[in-house]
Amino acid sequence: MGRQTLALLAQLDAACRACDDLAHDTEDLFLQHPDAEIITSFPGLATLTGARILAEIGDDRTRFGQARGLKAYAGSAPVTRESGKSRRVTHRRIKNSRLAATGRHWAFAALTASPGAHAHYNRRRNNGDRYHAALRHLFNSMLGQLHHCLASRQNFDEAIAFSRPEPSPLATAA
Repeated sequence: MGRQTLALLAQLDAACRACDDLAHDTEDLFLQHPDAEIITSFPGLATLTGARILAEIGDDRTRFGQARGLKAYAGSAPVTRESGKSRRVTHRRIKNSRLAATGRHWAFAALTASPGAHAHYNRRRNNGDRYHAALRHLFNSMLGQLHHCLASRQNFDEAIAFSRPEPSPLATAA
């Protein structure tokens, strides 16, 4: 019994070392990519999460001509079904599950890393969205910003990304 346990522990140690080596190699290769600086400029995206996002969306900029295609692929864009007088808005069930899961982690991490993301999330919650819907909406917004930054080759700017237009005097007077 004791020898078998020691053998299993040795196998577990080897698997942990292999996992650590893989994470280290992934980080090194990701940081060599030309888009790494742009991706890691986003709040909540570190090297491993950024590498996962890049691996899922790829580096072919012609693959997603518009942000809405990327959002639909990731499953962050809502689906609207209308028939007659009824209208239903739901989340996407067919999506890239790995990108959607990474997006949830990204949105959650952005809540503490970005005051703008936190304010956006709180606005969605105050408007009646539940936790997952508000996170998905934040991920949807951040994914559109990522698409724009990658297309225009510029880093994330919180002041631009989460700027809210001032209400017009006519709207407040009415």
